[in-house]
Amino acid sequence: MGERGKDDTMKHRKTNLEPLEPDAEKPENQEPMARPAATPHKPEARLGREVQARIGQQLRAMYNDVVNQGVPPHLADLVRRLSDQDQD
Repeated sequence: MGERGKDDTMKHRKTNLEPLEPDAEKPENQEPMARPAATPHKPEARLGREVQARIGQQLRAMYNDVVNQGVPPHLADLVRRLSDQDQD
């Protein structure tokens, strides 16, 4: 095992992160005010499209049952009554 409990395959594996392209609208020399001057700029990373699609599929599968249950009658009645009060 290598440093921090990682074996050699984990240390050298590739990730599914894509580098974030810089904004063309921002001037190159302008840094955000919130960032201290001594902190070097770290490029942001985003998940790849395949990873995003897979996460979306898994979330839809997890919550599909919840969505299909519908709104309980007592909550639907409450929303209807509140809506009626707004119209008065």
